Amino acid sequence: MSLAPLLLALLLPGGAARDQLLRLPVGDPARRDRTVPVVLDAITDAATGDVLTPAELPKRLERVRILLVGEEHTDADSHRVERRVLEELVRAGRRVMVALEMYPYTDQKALDDWTAGSLSEDAFVEASRWYRNWGYNWGYYRDVFVFARDAKLRMRAVNAPREVVSAVRKKGYQGLTEEEAAHIPPRVESHDAEHMRMFKASFEDESFHAGMDDAAWQAMLDAQCAWDATMGFQAAKALPGAGDDDPKSIVVVLVGAGHVSYGLGIERQLRAQGFTSGVASIIPVPVADSKGEPNATVQASYANFVWGTPPAADPVYPDLGIATRARKDDGLLEVLDVEKGSPAARAGVQTGDALVALDGAALRDRESLSRAMAAKRWGDDAALKVERGGEQVAVTVRLRREAPAAAKR
Repeated sequence: MSLAPLLLALLLPGGAARDQLLRLPVGDPARRDRTVPVVLDAITDAATGDVLTPAELPKRLERVRILLVGEEHTDADSHRVERRVLEELVRAGRRVMVALEMYPYTDQKALDDWTAGSLSEDAFVEASRWYRNWGYNWGYYRDVFVFARDAKLRMRAVNAPREVVSAVRKKGYQGLTEEEAAHIPPRVESHDAEHMRMFKASFEDESFHAGMDDAAWQAMLDAQCAWDATMGFQAAKALPGAGDDDPKSIVVVLVGAGHVSYGLGIERQLRAQGFTSGVASIIPVPVADSKGEPNATVQASYANFVWGTPPAADPVYPDLGIATRARKDDGLLEVLDVEKGSPAARAGVQTGDALVALDGAALRDRESLSRAMAAKRWGDDAALKVERGGEQVAVTVRLRREAPAAAKR
């Protein structure tokens, strides 16, 4: 998944959706009607079309105070780009703070302990509740976190508490309690036709949302915008030297590409909050799409800078390929959707199943499922027990990737 699971796993962008998202004529009017090249292992400045080396990037960011780096959460090359951006900024003498989508801003202590060097890696994963707050395999992010710790970069949690995002979707802004409303900025820009167009384009399986009316779509976008606004607000608040306008200070926000693309997510919310300059974005883009077709160009408005990465590949760590939510009556994880061709689909997992156990260990919540899957590697089996039609059914999920069509012939 390319967007984090804070919308209760309702967002399911995949390869085809990502390919479509690269070519929307939206965003900055000065750039949205033209394209720029995607060059492997190089960075394209979307304003000028110049092709840069990583070492040349900091010069182009001299006036930038908040840099949004849009990642694909299960793409190892996205995280290599993130680390390289941090390395080059540090090498250029910028005072860098790393802002993280992975944690709600209320969970800061473990990050402080990590950057102070007082926690081992395993202790940090446990203390920060990585698999509760985020859920993606720690291995994807390890090198970024280790570099930040070793370079003594402060790391700041900037996300909204997930229950608040959920409350916005369910009740709207006006229905929030005073306590819930206190977690999001007083101004959130939700109604935007271009953002809605991009938001809908993020969905690979149109049939999954075919029954949704305009109000349901807007409720989901409201939640997304509250999420974006909170991350922007917290990142700006954390800006080192903000009081004396320190030109060397920069906050690098590591966040899903869906919050960055076309300047319609965090950047739009920052403008609404009065942060009208000093913001830039960079997004890694594979030079070939999910079907192996070249991505020679991308819409120039997609990001300020586009970093060409190797062709899209399978995730390094296995995933069942399901979206879930907690069932109201007993808290069991109910399967909302099963990705076509996924290990779960091939094993016969069905929408409506409730997950009971994996390899004999009870699945109490998403954290327990994420922890159990973190120990798995491609080629392993997962002995899943599900509740279906009032009965418990044993399902063996073979964690194998699909071979390319050419290899099957």
